[in-house]
Amino acid sequence: MASLTKIMLIGNLGSDPEMRFTPSGTPVTSFSIATNRVYTAPDGERKQETEWFRVTAWRKQAESCNQFLTKGKLVYVEGSLRTRTWEDRDGQRRTTLEVNADRVLFLDRQAVAPLPSEEFPADIAEEVEPEDLPF
Repeated sequence: MASLTKIMLIGNLGSDPEMRFTPSGTPVTSFSIATNRVYTAPDGERKQETEWFRVTAWRKQAESCNQFLTKGKLVYVEGSLRTRTWEDRDGQRRTTLEVNADRVLFLDRQAVAPLPSEEFPADIAEEVEPEDLPF
């Protein structure tokens, strides 16, 4: 029987991505994203919960994430969950759940270039009447 592990997240980066290379030279980039859930508690108070996810991207995607993502940017991540175990500095065995990214989409729009203020004087906007608009 087939099985599937799939996770889809939309959230903001909690810090700048960190890129490193495996011993064989494969690029890998890690970053964390925060997702928020807003709900109303039984007492009527609006509450917000934040969940943090550690994401790992590989190869070309790792390079793109490292180049274009920064803290606070909005991203869509699609991938699978992976459990990773390691030993910390004190010799304690630690386990974490990570998202192994298959797809990362950058959702924040990049400004092409700000218009100089001389190209669109503020007084022009005040002179335009609603009936002057073509739509």
